[in-house]
Amino acid sequence: MLKKQTVWLLTMLSLMIVLSVYYMNANGNGDFAFINEDILNDETTTGNVDEADVEKDSEGTITESTNESNELFTMIRMDLSETRSNRVEQLKDIIASSSASTEEKNKAYDEMEEIDHISSKELIIEETLKSEKGFNDVLVRTKDNSVIVTVNAEELSNVEANNIMQMVYDEFGRVNVEVKFQPNK
Repeated sequence: MLKKQTVWLLTMLSLMIVLSVYYMNANGNGDFAFINEDILNDETTTGNVDEADVEKDSEGTITESTNESNELFTMIRMDLSETRSNRVEQLKDIIASSSASTEEKNKAYDEMEEIDHISSKELIIEETLKSEKGFNDVLVRTKDNSVIVTVNAEELSNVEANNIMQMVYDEFGRVNVEVKFQPNK
């Protein structure tokens, strides 16, 4: 069985690879964004796009530095992933334990399956909304019997919010749904 540190390391490496590919292709035309190092070193940068955040590359194309909303979504995803990974490790320890009863092992296994099932549903909704509805980024989180959907968009109409809620109902059943939007900064 893999150690917790090994699983954590592999998870973080996988996430770094996925994020690297995403950021390299983020602006859609295959060009790499140039980020001013002074901005990265400035601790007072708020993430608002102004002339300091915009640079011209060698071809004169204007590119923006990474979006604060995307970074926030990524941080929340990483935190959620770490929390779930830690819980799965605890459950694996219960399953592997010789002192745990069969009932405890079954409950641990069921909870592991539920965590995987919820994560899959969240990912399906995120990817569907990004691909079909054209949102820059979407964050779906499940907490207790509620699903919170945060969309990276300047505004969100009532029709779009209702469509998102219906999509969540189709995937999760009747749960409390909260739809929010995070404007691009």
